[in-house]
Amino acid sequence: MSFKLGLTGSIGMGKSTTAKMFADAGCAVWDADAAVHRLYARGGGAVEPIRAILPAAIIDEAVSRTELRKLISQDSSVLKQLEQIVHPLVALDRAGFEDAATTEILVFDIPLLFEGNGHREMDAIACVTVSPELQKERVLARGTMSAAQFEQLRAKQMPNHEKCAKSDFVIETDTLDQTRAQVLNILNTIREQLDDA
Repeated sequence: MSFKLGLTGSIGMGKSTTAKMFADAGCAVWDADAAVHRLYARGGGAVEPIRAILPAAIIDEAVSRTELRKLISQDSSVLKQLEQIVHPLVALDRAGFEDAATTEILVFDIPLLFEGNGHREMDAIACVTVSPELQKERVLARGTMSAAQFEQLRAKQMPNHEKCAKSDFVIETDTLDQTRAQVLNILNTIREQLDDA
């Protein structure tokens, strides 16, 4: 049995960079966002079920996130319908990853781990964090959303201090070296637990 480590954190906190460090250290990493991208891509498992209820969301035989956002903003019930299609498909993708993985520690990169109750299926949780100022600076530097959109998104997510309080490990991602050192410490702690078991 592999050890399941949930990796979470709000937008701009450095989760993707941290997940790569876990992968570089020999962990198998499953990325929830990447799974959704696979499902939405041409030939992906979510395309036909979504076409059946939201034909306008399908462009060039793939699910358009831009169209989905428009549809959701026009009708709040769309999100619920979408979740009923996508969540079971994501769960299947994750189960396939677990079945195929051979490493002793599996890392599950899931942004809304607590919000979706996924934390209950993990052996431990690591949460990435930075100051609210640095978080905002990082997100706005990407150039993909305005300050107002960022504040709207942040308001919808569980507050960062709550995520940190509920986690077994907190990773401060101010610098790459600091982050890498914390990742290696966490892996050493988990491996010691596994050796003692």
